[in-house]
Amino acid sequence: MTAQSRGASTTVALLGDTMLGRRVGERLDAEPDRLPVAEEVIEQLGEADLVVANLECAISERGEPFAMPGKPFFFRAPPLAAEVLARIGVDCVTLANNHALDFGPDALVDTLAHLDKAGIAATGAGEDERSARQPAVLHRGDFDLTVVAVGDHPAEYAAGPDRPGIAYAPLRAGIPDWLAEAVAGAGGPVLASPHWGPNMVHEPLAYVRAAGAALAGAGATVVAGHSAHVLQGVAGRVLYDLGDFLDDYTTDPVERNDLGLAFFLTFEGDVPIRLEAVPLRLEYCFTRLARGGESAVVAERFRQRCAAFGTEVLAREGRLVIEWSPGA
Repeated sequence: MTAQSRGASTTVALLGDTMLGRRVGERLDAEPDRLPVAEEVIEQLGEADLVVANLECAISERGEPFAMPGKPFFFRAPPLAAEVLARIGVDCVTLANNHALDFGPDALVDTLAHLDKAGIAATGAGEDERSARQPAVLHRGDFDLTVVAVGDHPAEYAAGPDRPGIAYAPLRAGIPDWLAEAVAGAGGPVLASPHWGPNMVHEPLAYVRAAGAALAGAGATVVAGHSAHVLQGVAGRVLYDLGDFLDDYTTDPVERNDLGLAFFLTFEGDVPIRLEAVPLRLEYCFTRLARGGESAVVAERFRQRCAAFGTEVLAREGRLVIEWSPGA
């Protein structure tokens, strides 16, 4: 903790998989003034100093679906999507996932340009391996947050020395040296954002738990993963999966990927002391706050999945709360 930042409070909101392509994109084109997120959610996000989301699509009008046998889904949003993210309040997106290169290198380059024009930082993908691995550093007052993003699938999307792509790491084999060095070398609070593991699995696989522990051991202040599309538990300062935030996906009646959480990290100085979560309901191409029974289902599932790791979740003023001691 620096002398300047000691005692200051900062809130960072974390949003899971955010997809503005396909039917969401069609609605944006048809009704460009209608946001796909309810004002009540935007107001909650407005209380945060920084908002970080995992962007699970390209933003472009160019490109063709990536030639990958067996890949079923390809997501591309119209250029307006970058402005929409900014209007929602997003400050930074992570791109190290299995949809960043869905429409090829030209569409990825366009994505980076559209985000930059909208004033949104991006990390986890780039025009080459070096830029894809480059962390984003976010500033609010005296608070600096380094965001490091990495994806463990697909290997075909990996950036090369002179090839656009994602910051790829085969996490089943452990965290590579470059990733450990990126986390350890930040010199302040670090948010590690891995896209790991399979879809629709509500318990993190053993290798995901091991990689989370390794990232924390390397110096990540908070680890916030995604990919499963459903909420998983929290162990220490490792959030195994943030779930979904916005999409047009089919709802699994058992796993209920249409129920999620928006997470809020509170820092005192450079130290995270609290995690709060607000229940969400993902309707078709539109996200709002969860209500009544919806909220109760989200809360109970999150409590159960956290309890599996010995993490207690409290209810406080409509939010789910996990308190962290400075040494947690």
